[in-house]
Amino acid sequence: MDLSNFMMMYQELGLLVVFVVLLLLDICAGETRAMRWFRPVALILFAVHTVAGFCCPVPAGEAFGGMYVSSPLTVLMKNVLNLGVLVVFLQAGEWLHGKETAIREGEYYVITLATLLGMYLMISAGNFMLLYIGIELASLPTACLAAYNKYKAKSAEAGAKYILMSTLASGVMMFGLSYLYGAMGTMYFADMRPLVTADWMTVLGFAFFFAGLGFKISLVPFHMWAPDVYEGAPTATTAYLSVVSKAAGCFVLLLTLHHVFGNIAQVWYYILWGVTVLTIVVGNLFAIRQQDIKRFFAYSSISQAGYIMLGVLHGTETGLSAVIYYVLVYLFSNMAAFGVIASVENRTGRTDIAAYNGFYKTNPRLALVMMLAVFSLAGIPPLGGFFSKFFIFASAAAEGDYVLVFIALLNTIISLYYYLRIVKAMFINGPEGGIGERIRTDGYNCVSLVGCTAGILLAGILSGLYGYIGSIGF
Repeated sequence: MDLSNFMMMYQELGLLVVFVVLLLLDICAGETRAMRWFRPVALILFAVHTVAGFCCPVPAGEAFGGMYVSSPLTVLMKNVLNLGVLVVFLQAGEWLHGKETAIREGEYYVITLATLLGMYLMISAGNFMLLYIGIELASLPTACLAAYNKYKAKSAEAGAKYILMSTLASGVMMFGLSYLYGAMGTMYFADMRPLVTADWMTVLGFAFFFAGLGFKISLVPFHMWAPDVYEGAPTATTAYLSVVSKAAGCFVLLLTLHHVFGNIAQVWYYILWGVTVLTIVVGNLFAIRQQDIKRFFAYSSISQAGYIMLGVLHGTETGLSAVIYYVLVYLFSNMAAFGVIASVENRTGRTDIAAYNGFYKTNPRLALVMMLAVFSLAGIPPLGGFFSKFFIFASAAAEGDYVLVFIALLNTIISLYYYLRIVKAMFINGPEGGIGERIRTDGYNCVSLVGCTAGILLAGILSGLYGYIGSIGF
C-alpha cells in the first residue's frame, strides 16, 4: 500500500475535508453571529468539491487489496450524487432558518455529508463488507434527517419508521451475504464472479441481498416505508431520499449485477422482471389516489424506480448509459418539483394538492417550473424526461424485451393522468381552497430552480451528454 491508494480516493478525501471543516465551524461558531456565514461557506466548499469531481483527472485501479475500486464510471456516478446534494443544500436553507426547526443548521449539513460518504463507499466497493459498511453509513444518519423536525409528530414517526425498516433490510441483506460467503468463501467481487453458479445457496443469498437493496431503491414489495417517510420527513430530506439515495441504490445494483452475478443472469432476470413490473404498476396506480403532494411524489418516485430497472435488467452498456442519463434527468425534474413544494410549505405549511388551485394566477413563475418538472417526469417531449424514457425503453427493446417495454409504455400513459392533475390544479382550477397568496423564496432556492429548469430543457438538446456517458462503459 502506498500513497497512490489514497490518491485514488480523492473524492472521499475531499468530502472528508469539507465534513471536518463544517463540523469544526459548527462547533466553534455555536450560537454566535458567525453562524450566519455557515450556509454560504458550506455551499461554497461543497460546490468546489463538486466542480473538482468533474475537473480532476480520474485515477483508475484498485486499492487496499481490491476492496476499493475506482474507475471513470464510479467517478461519474459520484459526481451525479454530488449534483443532487448541492441542489438539496440550496433548497434546505429556507426551511432550516424557520421557526419550527429549533436545531442548529450545521448539524443538517454534517449529517447529510456523512450519508454521502457512505454512498461513495457503496459505489466504489470491490468487497461486499465495504459495500455493507457504506450502506449502513448512508442509512443510519438518514433516519436523523427524516426526524429532523423533532417537534412534529409526523417527522418523528418518519424517522422511527425509516430506522426500523432500514434495520430490517440490513439484517436481511447481511443474512444473504452470509449465504454468499458460505457458498464461495470470499467477499471480493473479482474472486466471486468466476465462482458464481446457479446452486440454491448462491441464488438464496442473491435473493436476500436484492431484498435488502430493494428497500433503498423502494422497489415493490420493499416500498412500504416510502409514502409515510416521504410525507413526514422535512421536504429537503424527502427530496434527498427520492433522488440521491435512490440513485445510489440503483448504481450499486447495476454494478453488482454486472461485476458479481453476471453468470446467473438467467436466474435473477426473472426475479427482477417481476419486481420491475410490480414497481411500475403499483407506483402509478397508487399515485392516482393521493391528495398529499409529498405522498404523491413518493409513489411517483416508486414508479420512476421501476422505469430505471428497465436499464438495470439486462446489464448491457446501453442499459448502463440509459440508467445514468435517466437518473441525471430525474434529478433535475424531481428537485425542481421539490423546490416549489418546499417554498409553498415553508410559507404556508400546506402540502395538499388542493393548495395549488389557481397557483398560476398568484405565482406564475413557480407554476411554470412545476409544470416543466411534472411534464419531464411524465416523459412529454421535447423535455429531458422524454429522451430519458426513450433511451431506457430502447435499451430494453434492444434485448428483445418487448412485453416489458409495452407494459412500461401503458403505465407511462397512466402517469400522464396523475401528473396532469397538478397542472390542472395550477392552471385550470379556480382559487377556491388554494393558498391564494404570492410565495417568496430565498435566492439560494431560486438558483436551484433555475439550474434544474435549465437541466430539464437542455438535457434533451445536448445530445453529446448521452454519448459521453456511453463512451465510459463498464
